[in-house]
Amino acid sequence: MYHNIAQAPRGLKRWRSLYVSPGAFARQMWLLKRLGYTGLSMSDAMPYLRGERQGRIAVITLDDGYVDNLQSALPILQRYGFTATCYVVSGSIGRYNNWDAEKLGIEKPLMTAAQLRAWHAGGMDIGAHTRSHPHLSQCSYTQLHDEIAGSKADLEEVLGAPVTQFCYPYGDLDDRVAQITRAAGFAAATTTQRGRAVIGTDLWRLPRVQVARHHALPQFALRAFTHYENKRA
Repeated sequence: MYHNIAQAPRGLKRWRSLYVSPGAFARQMWLLKRLGYTGLSMSDAMPYLRGERQGRIAVITLDDGYVDNLQSALPILQRYGFTATCYVVSGSIGRYNNWDAEKLGIEKPLMTAAQLRAWHAGGMDIGAHTRSHPHLSQCSYTQLHDEIAGSKADLEEVLGAPVTQFCYPYGDLDDRVAQITRAAGFAAATTTQRGRAVIGTDLWRLPRVQVARHHALPQFALRAFTHYENKRA
């Protein structure tokens, strides 16, 4: 799980961990390749998650849809023949991170419709991340339908292609949210719960391993390749 693939701005005091430099990202992708892993998007990984195929894979996801994903992550992913999923907040296309800009003190540019299409044309996957990045467990049924199904429809209109993957903002979900996500037609959904997905893991509650700015290559390897139990909060 990544967010920004960029140098953390000077003066940023909160959540610097959301930034991974292009150099660090490139080294991490190199290590995956060197150890025999194939980096895959969520859509490309579905046959493995369903137990239909076997192989040494690492699913690569990037949350929110920042411009730096296109500018910095895409060339690196293509260099190694990897694919990845970028989860997009459909109501903020071409704008900025309005859900946390005030807390961060910085407005981070999000991809425009044309840039999203360029990401997709580059062999990458786009998933939905709601329309406005809310805490879904606090939403009414009407709001949930608008945020979840609405974001799917928005992005499919932009791309002219199916959008089958979803990511819960803040990792915030409950049984009701997961059920509505599944009913909206998503094939799978990811959380912020730390863990490695295995065959049999609930496809609408998939755990991930966050990669942060301060993770040097040995720490990345330890987090990515060490198996631990998935524990629900």
